[in-house]
Amino acid sequence: MEKQQKVVKKEVLESDEELEGVEDERRNKGVMDGRGGLGKKGGNGLRCCQAEKCTADLSDAKQYHRRHKVCEFHAKAQVVLVGGSRQRFCQQCSRFHELSEFDETKRSCRRRLAGHNERRRKNSAESHAEGSSRKGTATQLKDIVCGQVDDRGRIQITIHENSTYKHFQIR
Repeated sequence: MEKQQKVVKKEVLESDEELEGVEDERRNKGVMDGRGGLGKKGGNGLRCCQAEKCTADLSDAKQYHRRHKVCEFHAKAQVVLVGGSRQRFCQQCSRFHELSEFDETKRSCRRRLAGHNERRRKNSAESHAEGSSRKGTATQLKDIVCGQVDDRGRIQITIHENSTYKHFQIR
């Protein structure tokens, strides 16, 4: 029985060593695992750029570049080889896309740019509407503002702490 346990333990140790050897090999070759990262468990391993043949060490890079695994050069480059295809880093999505997803030399993909422009147009239209509705009467201002408004549209606030200033007006 004792001999059998030793044999099993030895086999487990050998298989663990083989597994570590395979992980080292995968790490050196840059083979990705199913989660999209390199086949390693620790977070303190080498941090390098996703671009092919890039040797930039991201350990001293800005947090943004470390988080997205892209060096500053390839984050701004027009064309980058990633996974064998020509891509560009999208500054809106913070990931690489095929070149066909970008307009000319833009650094944001069309899908994200469309959403961004839509939000800008929406905010612009709202601010124009607010600007035209601001010119109201004093009674309209009373409904909007919590406080008393005089006939010229000024809000009067009474300050009780200091008797030298009885009324305070906001213009």
